[in-house]
Parts: sequence; C-alpha cells; structure tokens
Amino acid sequence: MAATADTSHTALRERHGPRYRWLLLLSVMVGTMASIMSSTIVNVAIPGLSHYFALGQERAQWVSSGFMVAMTVSMLATPWLLDRYGYRRTYMGAMVLLLAGGVVGGFADAFSLVLGARVAEGLAAGVVQPIPAIIILRAFAPHEQGRASGIFGMGVVLAPAIGPSIGGLLVDLFGWRSIFFMVVPFCLASLWLARIFVPTNAPGGVAAQRSAGAGIDWRGLVLAAAGTLCLLNGLVSLHGDGAVQAALLLTGAVAALVAFIWWERRIAARGAQPLMNLALFGYRQFAMGSVVSFIYGTALFGSTYLLPVYMQLGLQLSASLVGTILLPAGIVLAITIAGVGRLADRHPTYILVSIGLALLAASFGLMVVVGLQTALWVLVAFAILGRIGLGFILPSLNLGSLQPLAPALISQGASVINFVRMLGGAAGISLCGIVLEWRLAAHGDSLTNPVTSPARLAAFNETFVMLALMCLLALAAASQLRMRKPAAVAPLSTPAPENR
Repeated sequence: MAATADTSHTALRERHGPRYRWLLLLSVMVGTMASIMSSTIVNVAIPGLSHYFALGQERAQWVSSGFMVAMTVSMLATPWLLDRYGYRRTYMGAMVLLLAGGVVGGFADAFSLVLGARVAEGLAAGVVQPIPAIIILRAFAPHEQGRASGIFGMGVVLAPAIGPSIGGLLVDLFGWRSIFFMVVPFCLASLWLARIFVPTNAPGGVAAQRSAGAGIDWRGLVLAAAGTLCLLNGLVSLHGDGAVQAALLLTGAVAALVAFIWWERRIAARGAQPLMNLALFGYRQFAMGSVVSFIYGTALFGSTYLLPVYMQLGLQLSASLVGTILLPAGIVLAITIAGVGRLADRHPTYILVSIGLALLAASFGLMVVVGLQTALWVLVAFAILGRIGLGFILPSLNLGSLQPLAPALISQGASVINFVRMLGGAAGISLCGIVLEWRLAAHGDSLTNPVTSPARLAAFNETFVMLALMCLLALAAASQLRMRKPAAVAPLSTPAPENR
C-alpha cells in the first residue's frame, strides 16, 4: 500500500511541486515522439527492405500498412488498459513493446519477423498516443489546457519533421536495420522518465470505471479489427483491377461496422463496459469533432503522401530539393502550434479549427496555379500556408471535442478521436492514390512515363482540389464545435450527457 501511495498522482505532485504536471507531460511526450517516429521513418527503409528480402511492392507495403492497422485498432483498447492496469504499467508496458519491436526488427533475418516487429510497434503506438490528451484534460486546469496542448504538439511534430531526414542519412550510412534501432534511445529515455513521473492512478482523481476482474470487450475489438482490415485492403484493391475483390472487402467493412454498433449497444444494455461507449456521440461537439477528425486525417495523411510525389514526378524536382522545400514548413508548423495553444486558452476552439481548415483548403486550392516554370519560393509559401493551417487545427480539435465530455468518458473519448483520425489518415493515402490514378488515366498519362506533361499536372491539380473540397466539408462540421447552453440529448447507451 505504501508503494502504491508513493507513486500515486497526489504523492508525485506533492513531491515535485507545481512543475509536476509539466514533467508528466514531458514524460509522455518523449514516448509519443518515439511512437510517431516509428510510424513515419520506416518509409525511407522500404526500398532497402524490398531488396534485402526480394519483396514485391505489395508485400513490402505491409511493413507500413501492418503498423497502421495495428495502431488504429489498439487505440480502442487504451481506456480498458488504463482502468485495468493503471497509467504507469500501461504506459511503460507499451514502451517496452515498442522497444522490443525496434530491437527484433533491427536484428531480424526473416521478413515475417520484420512484419511481426512492425505490428508490435503499431500496437504499442496505438496504446500510447491517446494518453497525452487524457493527461492534458485531467492534470491541467482549463485555462492551461491550450498552452499544454501547444507545447506538446510542438514537440511531437518534430518527430515526423526530422525523422525521415535523419532516417535517410542512417539508411545511406548503415542500411535499413538502423531505422528500427532509432527508436531505442527514445524508448529508454521514456521508460526512465515514466518510472519517476508517471503516476499509477489517473491524474485528477477520476476513479476507474471497470472492476479489477472486468475483461476487455474482445468481440468488439475483433469486429473493429476486421472492419479496419477490410476497409484498408478494399481501398488498396481499388488501385488495381480487382474490382470484385474491392467490392467484397468494402462490403465486409460496412457489415463489420453495422455488427460493431449492434454489439456495442447490446453489451451496454446488459450493463457491461463496451469497447466504445456510444454515449460519446450524444455530445454534439464530440460527434462533430469526430467528423472533422476523420476528414482532417484524410487530408493530412493524403497530402503528406501526395506533395512529395507531386514535386518529384510532376515538377521533376530532386528528392533532396523536395526535402529542402518542406523543411521551412515543418519549422513554421512547430512555432504555430505553440502560439495557437495559448490562443486556445482564450478563444473558442471552433474558431481556431475553422481558421486552420480554411488555410489548409486554400493551400490545396492554390496548387492549381503551380506550373513547371513556377519559382520555388511559391511552393515554399504554399507549403507554409498549409502547415500554418495544421498548426491551428492540431491543438484545438482535441480540446473542442473532449472538453464537454463527462470526466468518466474522457479516456474513451481521447481513444476514439485518435482512432477516427488515424482511420481517416489510412483511408486518405489510398483515396489520393485512387483519385490520382483515375485522373491520370482520364488525361491519358501515367506516372510510369519518365517525363512530366501538362496532362500530368492537371491530374495532380484535380486531386489537390478534391482535398480542398474535403477541408471545406469539414469546415461545416467544425462550426458545430461551439459550446451551447445545456440541451436534452437522447441516450444511446448510458444516461444522456450534458450537452454544454
């Protein structure tokens, strides 16, 4: 009992004083950076992996997609793990799993081991990523939550900003195995910080909602995994000629969604704890925030894939020059997030999210004026404009969606909002590829041609316009994030929440 008391949130806060909440945020930020880096950095190692294991493009792609599927699904299990095992054991367990994935993947001599290591890393990343949002809402006062979100976001975006650049250098010097080992020092540092600063119980004194013997909703987890797999593989199948296979997989995804909703309603009606509490969507702000989060994920991940391809294959720029063009945008993104975080403490979050979506839509729409003779500074300016938009959205969307929730629903809400965003991101990459191939074929061109053409640029422009329209669609949903007076909400699975 004494050991438990010594590592409780109250005891740690008394031991470390007023700065403790920031030290706690730093601790989970290091681990989150490691998980995000593991998701983005491996892309630069895929050519080396393909050559070493003699893989085709489809099998090599599973190194990325296997990670994505595992991460997306495991996010839904985070609330159960936190309630069942506590914050410290859950967080440190995820870090150990991420560390093991990096070590096993780095030493692997069989592709099956590499794929298994990536799945393990994805499971760990999915558990870790919702935790910071929960801590920010529980450990920080309302007037500090925006600032905390901004500081956390500024640190986290550095991982995908500098990760690929460092990863490319490591691959050139030491080969593809070095990519897996890159997360090891981050994991070790995170484990050391967690033993000192991460509490055993929830910040804010929120009691666990599950008894010690309560089991996880395995059927719900299996249905969510099956639906995610069917959706992502169905979208990938649309790239080729497998129209029948794609139709079957997408139909399976819809069937899994319907079955998941039915099962979650049933298990809640029996008084058990569902994997996803559908009462979350009785909060208008959360429901609309989920719509924005899905579309935002689609646009973010889709553009992250599309922009480098456009610059290299559409504008015929070198890979090193593309990296140089995107680097200032990454720096501006980090600065913007820190500034907007402070604004989120003083201004309505729906206004900040709306500004960000409008800027992001403008950055996509302006790409139609770019041509082969366009000056490079124009590309830099458009990339910076888009990243400023992202900087307005990132620290504001979670706060606007999660702040109205009852304290007992915050952990589930953070997991669901991250799940929805990652699902949108995984779908966005495939969607951009599908639309680009469709428009290239319509213009009579193909990316296999060694030289670019006005037809190719037109196909890319139409794909950017599609992303701009999606951002404008999300803008309509973002207007519903504003706080209103309490109103009656029909219950979904638990008593109706206060719609504040």
